[in-house]
Amino acid sequence: MTATSTTSATLLGGAVSVTNGTVQVHDAAALATSRLDPLVHQAVFGSDSDKRFARWLLWEIGQIVGVRAASIHELYLARGAGKCGGFTVPAINVRAMAYDTARAIFRTATKMEAGAFILEIARSEIAYTEQRPEEYVSVMLGAALREGFRGPVFIQGDHFQVNHKKYAVDPVTEVNAVKALVTEAVAAGFYNIDVDTSTLVDLSKATLAEQQRLNYEVCVDITRFVRAAEPKGVTISIGGEIGEVGTENSTPEELEAFMEGFNTTLAAEAPGMAGLSKISVQSGTSHGGVVLPDGSIADVALDLDTLETLSKIARDRYGMAGAVQHGASTLPDAAFNNFPKRETAEIHLATNFQNIMFDHLPQDLLQEVYAWLDANAKDERKVTDSDAQFYYKTRKKAIGPFKKKLWALPAELRAKLGAAYDAKFEFLFTQLAIGGTAKAVQQFVTVPEQRRPFPDGASTIVAAPDDADLSD
Repeated sequence: MTATSTTSATLLGGAVSVTNGTVQVHDAAALATSRLDPLVHQAVFGSDSDKRFARWLLWEIGQIVGVRAASIHELYLARGAGKCGGFTVPAINVRAMAYDTARAIFRTATKMEAGAFILEIARSEIAYTEQRPEEYVSVMLGAALREGFRGPVFIQGDHFQVNHKKYAVDPVTEVNAVKALVTEAVAAGFYNIDVDTSTLVDLSKATLAEQQRLNYEVCVDITRFVRAAEPKGVTISIGGEIGEVGTENSTPEELEAFMEGFNTTLAAEAPGMAGLSKISVQSGTSHGGVVLPDGSIADVALDLDTLETLSKIARDRYGMAGAVQHGASTLPDAAFNNFPKRETAEIHLATNFQNIMFDHLPQDLLQEVYAWLDANAKDERKVTDSDAQFYYKTRKKAIGPFKKKLWALPAELRAKLGAAYDAKFEFLFTQLAIGGTAKAVQQFVTVPEQRRPFPDGASTIVAAPDDADLSD
């Protein structure tokens, strides 16, 4: 046994032991205490060997006590078959202060007996928040353990997106970059993947089928790659997308053109292979919201009728859970209870949690962030941007460079921020009607045990190429 393993196990005060590469949990209750915090910190900020061990230990502890990365595919197919419904799954992009944020999510989930929620990170976010998939999974599982949560943990790759500009120059290299990210993510424990090839929709074509052709053909290609990467006993939940968020609203005809093309192509190329569990559409939102010169967010004309119609078509005709709403965290509070009423399958929430964090930062640190943006994000500033607009739109890019300082904020401030997160997540979980969904998850979701070998050498996981200039 290495010195690294001995030290790391000791951090848990004897609650866990590691013998000949095998983990034993002696005191599961002790995991939900501050004893776990140094291990999670080590998984993020330790040396390479310390990171590998801490991440492995967190994964193995989770396997033992029932905190396992899982696919939501079976729950979504059950919904498509009419076996459950009446709730909207929040997919939460955990960008900043990931451990504190995720702990608040799991606290709320435990309190409300919620099981149908997703923790996600987009291809772009992986880059600018400096959270590779293996780190992200470790922190999410660590947060669940720290709060005493038990049950499947749905971790999702959001917007595994094809960069249109790069595709136009070299389509093979760009698609392979997405596939490389899939390989990295699935190996880490991402068992839910949103494939976003909507950037390839060509509105210059005469028919909807032709407009969507490249979208569904490349989506099939990546879907087949995802399926080939699945671990034993896991069917990864895969989502497609028919319209880029922030563009024109989607129509039933577009959904049908994409799905008919996708299903026909998949059946021809890979007969019997599982297809999509959900479909992302555009209904009037934009990522991050539209920021006004004073820094406030503009009202959004959300088309709930379109969302409801597309969800129904997705369920009734294609057996999927329904439609997915992106870019929703900055919507007015009064909007959220509409989503379960309209049987929206999933809603993506990101920017507002980031905003809550920035609102709690000490002024000296905030000014340091702004100075960094002035120097490093100046190329993104439009001549018409006010300072408020520029900082609002770009401050997410400072999350990675300031990660260590954000994690090290004073305990009192972190407690205040945690309370703000608790209130927000409880509100959202209530509005989205996911309280009590742990029962549905338990009924439909299968989570096989997946043990991993002791990491006695260098990591075999290769980081995929970064691209921070995509949807998030």
